Amino acid sequence: MLNTSAPLALTLGDPAGIGPQLAVEAWRRLRISGEGTFFWLGDPRLIEQAVPVTRIETPEEAATVFADSLPVLPVSCVANVSPGQPDPRNAEATISSIRLAVEYALAGRAGGVVTNPIAKHILAAAGFPYPGHTEFLAALCSMPGEEIMMLASPQLRVVPATVHVSLRKALDTLTTDRIVSVASTADAALKRDFGLVAPRLAIAGLNPHAGEHGIMGDEEITIIQPAIERLRAQGIICQGPMPPDTMFSVNARPNYDVAICMYHDQALIPLKTLDMAEGVNVTLGLPIIRTSPDHGTAFDIAGPVTETCRADVSSLLAAIRLAGEMSTYREGKRS
Repeated sequence: MLNTSAPLALTLGDPAGIGPQLAVEAWRRLRISGEGTFFWLGDPRLIEQAVPVTRIETPEEAATVFADSLPVLPVSCVANVSPGQPDPRNAEATISSIRLAVEYALAGRAGGVVTNPIAKHILAAAGFPYPGHTEFLAALCSMPGEEIMMLASPQLRVVPATVHVSLRKALDTLTTDRIVSVASTADAALKRDFGLVAPRLAIAGLNPHAGEHGIMGDEEITIIQPAIERLRAQGIICQGPMPPDTMFSVNARPNYDVAICMYHDQALIPLKTLDMAEGVNVTLGLPIIRTSPDHGTAFDIAGPVTETCRADVSSLLAAIRLAGEMSTYREGKRS
């Protein structure tokens, strides 16, 4: 059982998506296994016909009721929720759920934040000014621009140096300073939140065959190698630039703890190919712990919360478990 002193805060996500179903199924699984406690910030009307629900007023109440009922800190939707049919009128409930979860985590009343999937276009239609979860979380933590995305699974951890931009823009914005900043943040997080004393970083090349000594591109020579030298000067263990077409092989992966990649798909394609079901999105560089399942709202399979969950809960369970493990490492309760 995870020995966290505070329960995890699980957000609503888009209420018309699979978030409510996943929250219920995660509670069913975890109350039996005893692997952690969470409370859901959502509208209890969406789930109370399926499982016992206790409406709580504070996070501290969650632990006392979790074994017998799903603790819900109510966040009401203003419009009726039709599964599979998102409504911008309920965007404020989604946003409020995230904001409250972060407030509790910053105050130490939640051990971490686990976010259910949102629909970015629905929030944008309601005037939400952020590209997604991660940027909003960074703003709530008063650390905009400091957020770093890691995707983690039992088989692989990856961190992209550039994220949600076009490939052309990624190439234009990739710098030595950016690689050093991202890799340094990843190194610190692996030590603090994953319990690794001396993390091993693999720095990916950008071009085919990592540039082949400049024949296929010189970014490895002019941008990436200088970053590696600066990281090593800081005492960070790293190797590279590694050829991206071989560094994710079964023989290569045991030789490092995280792969620092140069752009989004270079990182996420191998992770999702290897372990889509248990991939977890982790935000590094913030004062709080945040994890999320690595999938979307799945409006096409969303339905009323009943005894049968059509959605695969594996990724959310992995996100909850990882957040709990990170919390115990951060609190110094794991050996």
